[in-house]
Amino acid sequence: MPIIVNLDVMMAKRKMSLNELSEKVGMSLSNLSILKTGKAKAIRFSTLETLCAVLNCQPGDILEFTSEQNDSRL
Repeated sequence: MPIIVNLDVMMAKRKMSLNELSEKVGMSLSNLSILKTGKAKAIRFSTLETLCAVLNCQPGDILEFTSEQNDSRL
């Protein structure tokens, strides 16, 4: 997958649990988990904006583009 979701990295840097993030952004645990594991097919800009505000980061801190050829996770 060419887009990697680094939500878990940002949560770790901010020492924030999935439960805490869920409460602060107003998303269900299941939806956040889908996003965190990279299984989401899309994300709304409003959701990304809220995540960035709560985690005090930039969209590029959460989403990373990589070419499929160089992706070691495949």
